[in-house]
Amino acid sequence: MDDLTSLPVPDSSGLAGQPLAARMRPLSLDEFAGQKHLLGEGKVLRRLIASDTVSSMIFWGPPGVGKTTLARIIAQQTKANFIDFSAVTSGIKEIRQVMMQAEENRMYGMKTILFVDEIHRFNKAQQDAFLPFVEKGSIVLIGATTENPSFEINSALLSRCKVFVLQALSREDILLLLRRALTDDRGFGREHVSISEKALGAIADFSNGDARSALSTLEMVVLNGDADEKGITVTDETLAQCLSRKSLLYDKDGEEHYNLISALHKSMRNSDPDAAVYWTMRMLDGGEDPLYIARRVLRFAAEDIGLADPRAMEVGVAAYQACHFIGVPECNVHLAEAVIYMSLASKSNAADVAVMEAQAAIEKEPDAPVPLVIRNAPTTLMKNLDYGKGYQYAHDYAEKLTPMQCLPDNLAGRHFYHPTTQGQEARYKERLEQIEAWKAEQRKKK
Repeated sequence: MDDLTSLPVPDSSGLAGQPLAARMRPLSLDEFAGQKHLLGEGKVLRRLIASDTVSSMIFWGPPGVGKTTLARIIAQQTKANFIDFSAVTSGIKEIRQVMMQAEENRMYGMKTILFVDEIHRFNKAQQDAFLPFVEKGSIVLIGATTENPSFEINSALLSRCKVFVLQALSREDILLLLRRALTDDRGFGREHVSISEKALGAIADFSNGDARSALSTLEMVVLNGDADEKGITVTDETLAQCLSRKSLLYDKDGEEHYNLISALHKSMRNSDPDAAVYWTMRMLDGGEDPLYIARRVLRFAAEDIGLADPRAMEVGVAAYQACHFIGVPECNVHLAEAVIYMSLASKSNAADVAVMEAQAAIEKEPDAPVPLVIRNAPTTLMKNLDYGKGYQYAHDYAEKLTPMQCLPDNLAGRHFYHPTTQGQEARYKERLEQIEAWKAEQRKKK
C-alpha cells in the first residue's frame, strides 16, 4: 500500500527546497483564493467544512484552481481519518485494501475521508469498487477531476456525490496570491524582492487562471532577478526572458484584447477565412480563453449569418462544446473549423436588425397591451372580459394560417424582420411574402 498515504497536515516548517507553489499552499479557508461562489461567507461548501459535515463530493475544474488544496484544508478541519489516493498509480487491489480499513474504522466509530486526485483516470471497474462503501457510509469520497464528471464518472457513483464546479482564478485572485508570496516568509518575504505591478499583471495574465503556473513563473523571475545587498530586482528584461513575449503584448483586459476579437469578427463578416484563422490563433497564442472565442463565434452565427445558413449556429455550439470538453491546445483546430465555416457561409444580419428594431419599439412604448384575441382566458372573469374572444387556432385551417393580428394595435402592420436574398434566407423571404400576401387578401374579404 505504498500509494496510500495519510495526508500530512501542512505547516510552514520543513518547506525549504520545495517549489514556491508548494510552500505557499493555503493553510486555511481564509488564505484560499477564488471560488467565492462556493467558499464565501454563508456558502454551502464553507458551511459543510466548518461544521465537519462533509459528504461525498466531486471537485471539477481546470488545473491550478485549488482542488487538492481544498482537500488538504478539509484534512485539517475534519475529525476523520484522511487518505490521499492517486488514480494514476493505484488499482482495484489498493482500493479494496483501503475500503477494508475504512470499514473497520467505521465499526469503531471513525469516519474516513478518501481524496482521489484525477478520479476520471479510473476505469468503470475501479469506480464501481467505491460504490458499496460510499453507499454504506464507510467512506466519504472526495474526487478531483479536470474532466466533465457527466462523461467520465459512472452515473451510479456520480448520483451519490455532490459536484462542486471550481472556476479558473480571476486576474485579481492571482495578483493576491503573487503579492502574498512576495511578503510571506514561506515565499520571498525575507528576500526584499522589487517587482513592478505591471510585471505582476503580466505574470497573472500569463497564468491564465492557474495559481500553480503563476507562482512557478514568479519563482522563476525572482530566481533570475538581479541580486545585490539590498535585495532582488526583477527587470523588464528578466521578465521578458522568463515569459513568452506573447503574454506581454496581449492583455486580456486591455485594448489589444478588443482589437483582436474585433479583427476576428470583421474578418468572418468579410468572408476572409485566412484572416479569421490568423486572428483566432493570435488570441489563443496570447493565452485567451478558447471558450470566450467560441462564445463570440456563436454570437456571430446569429448576428451576421442567421437564417442565411441556420447550420452556422449548430457549428458554433459544437465548437463551444469541443472547447469545453478538450480544452487547449487541442481545441485550436475546432475553433479554426468554426471560423472558416462562418467566413464562407452566406451572410445576413436580418435577425440582428429585427432585434434592434423591436427593442426600439419597446423603448418607445414598453407596456403596449397584448391584443385581447391572443390573451389566455383560464378564468370565467377573463372570458367575460373577452380574453381570447375570436381566437383562431391555425391548425384548424387548411392553410395553417389565419389573418389574426398578433402585434399590439399601435404596432399593427409593423415589420421588424426584413429577410435578405442570401443563402437559405431567400427561401424564408419568399415564404414570408406569400404569408403576408395571403393575410392581406383575407383581410380584404372581411
